[in-house]
Amino acid sequence: MQAYIADWLNLLIRWSHMIAGIGWIGASFYFIALDVSLKKREKMNEGVYGTAWEVHGGGFYHVEKYMVAPKHLPDDLIWYKWEAYLTFLTGFALLIVQYYFNARAYLIDPNVLAMTPAEAILISVASLAAGWFAYDGLCRSALGRNTPVLAVVVFALIVGAAYLFTHVFSGRGALIHVGAFVGTIMAANVFRVIIPNQRKIVASLLKGEAPDPRLGAIGKQRSVHNTYLTLPVLLMMVSNHYPMLTNHPQSWLLVALILVVGGTARHFWVRHEAGDPTAKILWAPGVAALGLVAALILTAPRTNPALAGVTVSDADILALTARHCTMCHAAKPSHDGFAEAPKGVTLQKIEDIRRYAALIEQQAVKSDAMPLGNETGITTAERDKLGAWIARQ
Repeated sequence: MQAYIADWLNLLIRWSHMIAGIGWIGASFYFIALDVSLKKREKMNEGVYGTAWEVHGGGFYHVEKYMVAPKHLPDDLIWYKWEAYLTFLTGFALLIVQYYFNARAYLIDPNVLAMTPAEAILISVASLAAGWFAYDGLCRSALGRNTPVLAVVVFALIVGAAYLFTHVFSGRGALIHVGAFVGTIMAANVFRVIIPNQRKIVASLLKGEAPDPRLGAIGKQRSVHNTYLTLPVLLMMVSNHYPMLTNHPQSWLLVALILVVGGTARHFWVRHEAGDPTAKILWAPGVAALGLVAALILTAPRTNPALAGVTVSDADILALTARHCTMCHAAKPSHDGFAEAPKGVTLQKIEDIRRYAALIEQQAVKSDAMPLGNETGITTAERDKLGAWIARQ
């Protein structure tokens, strides 16, 4: 019953996280696209930087942007903030349910670093907080006024965090923490900078004072940062489905490539919508393509020489899966964390093992993603034996 309740809790929180995230990402990209599509026109209201005409859903919209704010604000001013807040809150709740409650299986790998669940959780929370303070400090320093330099330093911060995570957590735990690290920065940008600055601007207007234009510029800077980080963080969040990423020996390097590919793809997308000449922004998809090619080369499957000439019987494989797999992958799992076999994959019969051979090879031979956290202590020799059997099927 406990595993059943945990599964439903996981599902509902994950669903909520997806809904909130879609709303936040959609609003973020919409406003950036709107911002770059604004045009100056002959007749504009006082203080208006630019306007845009749009058509959607059978209607026409006329949008104006004020560089600071108009002299008078309506009572029904819309604040875009809860999408970001709920994305972070549901994401952290999912981290608790999926990784903290099952730290030994999902977060800890004794082959990487032996620690208790309490130690792993403490490192997790502390690292997410430290990431925000480091990033925020960089933005507020003199580096924050030099966009190219700041971009390089923040890139190095994230890649450095990825390197540290891969030397502390399991493969899955490491990459999900890179995603959480970046997601925390993005949500804190909204909660700690963008919305507070907007509130200060509104407060100044209500007092009849001229708002500080620097507040709007800082908010815009953090908003732009968020859109550049969006595509990479999305891939980090789904990385636990792909052991070729999470369990790669240089997964931190893959994180660097994901940042390059996602960031340059975002740049081309937005600047193309802004009407920039293709020749001016063609470098972006070129860099993204090079990054993708590098990732493909880095993750290309390699033949294990140890598998050559090795003969393994069906009985050997059934004994191996009984020791290391069927505690979870059975009609009635004995593992406390599962009420049903994960993804419906049962490995109690040789026919089932043949059926899922490709998945087993990906998860347990070409990577060490399974068993989770290597709870059963499967050895490299056993993985080789399993790979040799699969190779002759």
